[in-house]
Amino acid sequence: MSNTLSRPEESSLKQGAKEKGGSFTLERVAELSEILASKVEAAINEIERLNGQTHMIAINARIEASRAGMAGKAFSVVAEQMNDLSGKIGIVSKKMRNESRGSIDELGNLIKTQATIVRGTRLSDLALTNIDLIDRNLYERSCDVRWWATDDTIVNALHKKSKESFDLVSKRLGIILNSYTVYFDLVLCDLDGNVVANGRPENYKSVGMNVKNTGWFSSAMKTSSGKEFGFQTVSKCPMVNNELSLVFSCTVREHGEQNGPIIGVLGVIFRWEDLAQKIVKGVPIADEEKDKTRICIVDGNGLLLADSKDLVLDDKIEFLGKNELFKEKKGFTISDYDDEKCCVAHAFSTGYETYASGWHSVIVQRLKT
Repeated sequence: MSNTLSRPEESSLKQGAKEKGGSFTLERVAELSEILASKVEAAINEIERLNGQTHMIAINARIEASRAGMAGKAFSVVAEQMNDLSGKIGIVSKKMRNESRGSIDELGNLIKTQATIVRGTRLSDLALTNIDLIDRNLYERSCDVRWWATDDTIVNALHKKSKESFDLVSKRLGIILNSYTVYFDLVLCDLDGNVVANGRPENYKSVGMNVKNTGWFSSAMKTSSGKEFGFQTVSKCPMVNNELSLVFSCTVREHGEQNGPIIGVLGVIFRWEDLAQKIVKGVPIADEEKDKTRICIVDGNGLLLADSKDLVLDDKIEFLGKNELFKEKKGFTISDYDDEKCCVAHAFSTGYETYASGWHSVIVQRLKT
């Protein structure tokens, strides 16, 4: 006969726990063990109180029996037995107190330890899922820009350098954007960093801007071939009215060949919030956990790049033990955060295919005090 509960039986137990005012968690079991300990302690105290009264009655009975002389001899024997019984009850209650308290305390500590491990493991698993989703998505962005940088329309426009050719590029980029709605805009630059065309000129007036000092342009110019890409981390991008963006870039090369001379740079401006905020706010946690949980993506310094509390780029995650935890690929710690005891779970970007963000996924959950 199996000892495993069937799903209906398991559901019945969980429903019973909810009906009695508690959720079906190890933390709740630990609370119940503490309640049990207090009730056992109260019961033993009551036994000792009653035993004390019995002991006093036995003493008084012996005194009265002594005064009665021979007439009280039989009563004296009963009083003596009551006194012996009271002593035995005292020994048993003391033993019960010591043994039950030690066992219940050990049980409670074991449950609390296991509950911490279960919580930390679950939250770090969720953190790993978050950063994996981001890495997989951004890998596609790095592929997009490297592919589009070889487009004939783009390559030819940087050769001709005419208004007509740049207008044609703008239309071509607009067609791409109609299908790839994850981008704010696509921009084409010459070798001097001047934006010569973009795909959404009706929305963003980036043509004529100089971007040679931006991270995405300069990192692209440092690449050795069209197989590589440039990148700029989360920032408010001036080319798209200061929207929170990521920019991937790739050199445009002679004849569209990967190892040809550089003739320009293509940048793709990604809608970061649409991806990141959806991920951190869509983590599957219970409703009762949401108010005490912060879910975020941070860089190596703890700067918030995505945040369930909507403080992107305006706050940092700091807690005791952060540097040690961030050295691990995945794990958790119990630490003080904002003056409260919290479980801080973490997962580092493991990357996907040829891309790795190098960021950290963090989930901070406040513990009951």
